[in-house]
Amino acid sequence: MAPLPDGFSYAEWNATYNALSFGIAAMGSATIFFWLQLPNVTKNYRTALTITGIVTLIATYHYIRIFNSWSEAFTVASKDGGDYTVKLTGAPFNDGYRYVDWLLTVPLLLIELILVMKLPQAETVSLSWKLGLASALMVALGYPGEIQEDLSVRWFWWCLSMIPFCYVVFTLAVGLAESTSKQPSPAAASLVSAARYLTVLSWCTYPFVYMVKSVGLAGPAATMYEQVGYSIADVMAKAVFGVLIWAIAAEKSAVEESGKLLPN
Repeated sequence: MAPLPDGFSYAEWNATYNALSFGIAAMGSATIFFWLQLPNVTKNYRTALTITGIVTLIATYHYIRIFNSWSEAFTVASKDGGDYTVKLTGAPFNDGYRYVDWLLTVPLLLIELILVMKLPQAETVSLSWKLGLASALMVALGYPGEIQEDLSVRWFWWCLSMIPFCYVVFTLAVGLAESTSKQPSPAAASLVSAARYLTVLSWCTYPFVYMVKSVGLAGPAATMYEQVGYSIADVMAKAVFGVLIWAIAAEKSAVEESGKLLPN
């Protein structure tokens, strides 16, 4: 929980306000959609889709907390119909909710992908543990740098967190390629590939947003870019990724159901 800089313009405050509002709406809507779709997939994929909804539910809760903290940290007023002015109230802005959210949801994101791929049980358990622990370690290593003002310390923790990050990204991009090709239909294989590469793409956004305050940017602009960047990346990595998980589950359920209807 670092103190907010003074001097926010209304545009900077409003951009963050809208990004956090968008995060709440996207995550909340996604949660309802995923859980409503549970009866429409076979039992094999309901666990993955349930976890998908849990991820977006956790994210919805934390976005509400971040949004409320942001609103309480400022007063926004217009005098005599003039331009809006933004002033700090003195209440702290707690962005640590993001890291609590990531520590819970990032391992679950990877586990839901592994589950929906329906790999052999031993491989499923092994990959879930390895990717889950690596992703949790990545988040844990990133937090000490996030709350630092010293750029050398921020870079130190960024470099440490990139070690498990690179392992997870390599596994998604390369290690799961063979398993993807073994999916029961071309459409399912294509959707799994899309989910893998969307995860890689959205994840690559986070290190760059993390570096915003490490490359000379400071003050309200840096805070705005950080909050907007993280919000967009979160929606891609959770809500949009979750839609792909649902599409994979629906496609594979259809394939399995059609197989049962074929004459022996």
